[in-house]
Amino acid sequence: MEKTTAEPASGPPSKAPPTPSQGHPLDAVSTRNTTVLVVFTSLTNLADGVTKVALPLMATQLTRSPALVSAVGLALTLPWLLTALHVGVLVDRYDRRWLLWAANIVRLAAIAALLGTAVTGTTTLSALYLGGIALGIAEVVALTSATALVPTAIAPAKLERANAWVAGAETVCNEFCGPFVGGLLVAAGASVALGATGVAYVIGMVVLALLVGRFAPRAAGERPTGSVNQRIAEGLRFLWHQRLLRMMALALTVLCACWGAWLALMPLVATSLMGLSAQQYGMLLSALGAGGLVGALTVSPLNRLLGRRWAMFADLLGTAAMMAAPVLTTDLWLVAAGAFAGGMGGVLWTVNSRTISQRMVATELMGRYNAAARLFSWGAMPLGAGLVGVLAEWFGLRTAFAVFAVATLLVVAPFLRTVTPRALEEATAYRAPD
Repeated sequence: MEKTTAEPASGPPSKAPPTPSQGHPLDAVSTRNTTVLVVFTSLTNLADGVTKVALPLMATQLTRSPALVSAVGLALTLPWLLTALHVGVLVDRYDRRWLLWAANIVRLAAIAALLGTAVTGTTTLSALYLGGIALGIAEVVALTSATALVPTAIAPAKLERANAWVAGAETVCNEFCGPFVGGLLVAAGASVALGATGVAYVIGMVVLALLVGRFAPRAAGERPTGSVNQRIAEGLRFLWHQRLLRMMALALTVLCACWGAWLALMPLVATSLMGLSAQQYGMLLSALGAGGLVGALTVSPLNRLLGRRWAMFADLLGTAAMMAAPVLTTDLWLVAAGAFAGGMGGVLWTVNSRTISQRMVATELMGRYNAAARLFSWGAMPLGAGLVGVLAEWFGLRTAFAVFAVATLLVVAPFLRTVTPRALEEATAYRAPD
């Protein structure tokens, strides 16, 4: 069995880290690969941002039930809970670029089916749920593959910069440009919005061909040992035995549940409590992306000024503000300010957590590690989406958001106990063997 563990973050590594990236074979192509990954991420997340607006707003035209509307968000995120571990095994076996292409093909098929119902006027809630599930499965494959691919495409010393650009592109296009454009496109017609997403996915597939390097996790002809369940267990054990990574995953579980709740219920809050149009709702979601852009541009200076610990801590405060704002006010600008804080904190967390894990996790384990971590984190998004719908039905929209704001604040104490300066220093100094 291959070696699948790095030194624990709670103790010093057993080997001195190599000089980062000096003379590294990826030096010559890191800039090109970063550009390709940023463009690909921008295109696909722009399309994802449009569907994030289009599908829930299409649901509000069919029903006013909070539970049924939030179920669209549940369908988009449920695959993280149901398929993430098996996708991780897939990503650690097959070429990760080919898996990205396959994911986009599935996205195109789902968009084509939904476009057909929109054009013929036969859209139903069931069609939106099935389309959301298909898009969600494709997202699991795409994001797990892309995250696992980065360390084999970028030199180690350039990982933080690449992660900042990629995470910034994810947030800006998914939460800023995508929702804004999505609101405009939905106003023109659901078929226009869906057609535009299909074009973006196609262009993204073409851009991906420009990546330079080898993106299979193993040498040609080499096959992994053990059954699928055994390989899933390896990823889970690795995550659980790394105290720092485990805490990051558990904290992100709460944060992602909040994001799932906010994204699932905000369409109804925006249209019923705040009285926003589709374009205004797109602008509200765009505040998330604006915060993400600021986070991507400032993550390196903030890391130097505050340290990774406090930069990541900002996400806890930002997410709490994002959830609390709709409880306290219906003013568009104040709610948008909360969303801005959440978007900025989210990128600060994403860049730092990716850089830490990419140094601690071996290449052949990266898919299973990311899948296991995201099972606990992104898998919480459908749970948050489902729970907030139930809470809103029983106790009202504001109470539902208040519950999630309090949950975020409860993470503060365990985060500060575990994510210490020493633990972070040891984690970022260690470089897992490739």
